[in-house]
Amino acid sequence: MYEMSEMAALMEQMYVDNKRLKERIIKGDTIGTFPKHFLKIHSAKMTDESDNDLFFKTNAKAYIEAQKLIYSDQKNAKEHFNAGVDACVACHQGKCGGPIPRIKKLYIE
Repeated sequence: MYEMSEMAALMEQMYVDNKRLKERIIKGDTIGTFPKHFLKIHSAKMTDESDNDLFFKTNAKAYIEAQKLIYSDQKNAKEHFNAGVDACVACHQGKCGGPIPRIKKLYIE
């Protein structure tokens, strides 16, 4: 039976969190605070630890920076949110491209 790695489980949780955040941004609801568990992206175990390379680390850092901006600059939350989605797509273009169509559904038009 398939068991998700820590990283896969974290990314699933981040996806769910971002779906909820997207709806709050669209509705103009309060955004809340940056989810600290997102920082586990830097330490979660991957299925293949060799994927935790400079490319991944660079993209993970860009993703976290974009996410933090959503909460610190809520006036421009939509733009920061979409930048976070861009960071996800950019990383997945280099590694594990399968989730890209699903990730792109997060964009706020």
